[in-house]
Amino acid sequence: MNDCLFCRIVAGEIPSTKVYEDETVFAFRDINPQAPTHILVIPKAHIPGCNGVTAGNSAVVAHIFEVIPQIAAAENLAGGYRVVSNCGPDAGQTVPHLHFHILGGKPLALEMA
Repeated sequence: MNDCLFCRIVAGEIPSTKVYEDETVFAFRDINPQAPTHILVIPKAHIPGCNGVTAGNSAVVAHIFEVIPQIAAAENLAGGYRVVSNCGPDAGQTVPHLHFHILGGKPLALEMA
């Protein structure tokens, strides 16, 4: 999708600080970090969000959850980390491309904003 921010990052049209990449997944540092470690993990293929996951593309989500612990280990998040996906504008999703936030590097608050 030409107008999707994350598709443009994957295509190299917009710079990012890459931390991981394979055939189906791209991970990069958030430009507005909410924790000392804040990484976004996205499928390279455009999926608009959680509601866009289907039987035909769900394998990429499984793969993302195989990759997340590898990224967390590389980032030295042995004390723990949080994985978050905002689904829709009411939940705070600002980019309509499926993505998962890895947050860590400090004890995180338990209450929701």
